[in-house]
Amino acid sequence: MPTLFQINAVCNSGSTGRIAEDIGKLVQKNGWQSYIAFGRWSNSSSSVLYKIGNRVDLLIHVLYTRLFDKHGFASKRSTRELVKVIERVRPDIIHLHNIHGYYLNMEILFDYLSSSGIQVVWTLHDCWAMTGHCVHFQDIGCEKWLKGCSNCPNKHGYPASLLKDRSKKNYLQKKELFTSARNLTVVSVCHWLDGVVGQSFLSSAKREVIVNGIDLDIFTPRVHREEMRVQMGLNSRFMILAVATGWNKTKGLDDILRLRELLSHQEVIVVVGLTKRQIKNLPSGIIGIEKTENVHQLADLYSMADVLINPTYQDTLPTVNMESLACGTPVVAYDTGGCKDIVDRDTGYIVERGDLNSMLVSITRIRHKGKSHYEAACRQRAVDCFDRAERYLDYLKLYDRLL
Repeated sequence: MPTLFQINAVCNSGSTGRIAEDIGKLVQKNGWQSYIAFGRWSNSSSSVLYKIGNRVDLLIHVLYTRLFDKHGFASKRSTRELVKVIERVRPDIIHLHNIHGYYLNMEILFDYLSSSGIQVVWTLHDCWAMTGHCVHFQDIGCEKWLKGCSNCPNKHGYPASLLKDRSKKNYLQKKELFTSARNLTVVSVCHWLDGVVGQSFLSSAKREVIVNGIDLDIFTPRVHREEMRVQMGLNSRFMILAVATGWNKTKGLDDILRLRELLSHQEVIVVVGLTKRQIKNLPSGIIGIEKTENVHQLADLYSMADVLINPTYQDTLPTVNMESLACGTPVVAYDTGGCKDIVDRDTGYIVERGDLNSMLVSITRIRHKGKSHYEAACRQRAVDCFDRAERYLDYLKLYDRLL
């Protein structure tokens, strides 16, 4: 019986944690054993779980990061213990997800991976592997990662360093470590990210693109959406939805506030994922809802909406865009990360980041045509491209090819 061993910051929580959990379920259905090692927190899982490190390890790693900009170079004891577990399990495939998150020592891990002979799949959910510090660089327009990082303009961004800028040395050490693994296959979750990989020091690695998927049984158009709109007090007003796990300037909250000033009173913005303080300070015409992990509630909101807007300045492959399409709702998004991999000409519009006039024009077009003009195409694109079962099956096919 083949064995899969996944490593991620979290398990069955958040987008990457749920992806690891779903892959684990799929391989088990196909006769594999599944293990997931995680560093921060976990919900219940069908896989065998292993917790990496403890709270003290986490706090020490945070200090290493904040004071010395040495993210990924602490957690030595806990990573050595992880290696011992891997050696006991003897997996056929090791599948890495986010190895940042204050829980792993990448030197110890990659020294082991390079010498073990085990096939390694690494799904990149962001750009951290290819920079000296950042997980994203689009929002600040930095291209130092192409040749070699130094004097990081985003050292206070996650994983934040308050004092030292070690981006030059981090970049060189990452390059040496990650290119040493000859048994590595890099998977990007969108073609945009694969293009970034192709320009980075990881360009010589074996590369695949496997787009993330969503549960199309949950995210599907709701029949009674008009009644739900009445219950929310929206009635016939044009509903513009925005969803995120947390809102700040980078996610586009300031842009949403400015957009509100350009809209008519017959248009209302519903923003999901705000804090109580943010909700309290919202202007008239914006309805705020706190963060929810209730996917059924999210599907209701997507179905009620006339359009989803996503004004994020940094992201890789926004799940909210896919979920909206699956519920039959068109999307207007900034040209960030892999948004073009999701939204095509039949399902919405992609506009330049910060171009609120183009966003307003796109919203107006959708309002004039009506949601019904887009609904069938949105749902069909989700079925064709973002079916979770099909996308995760691509991982199983990849594993089989590597064995």
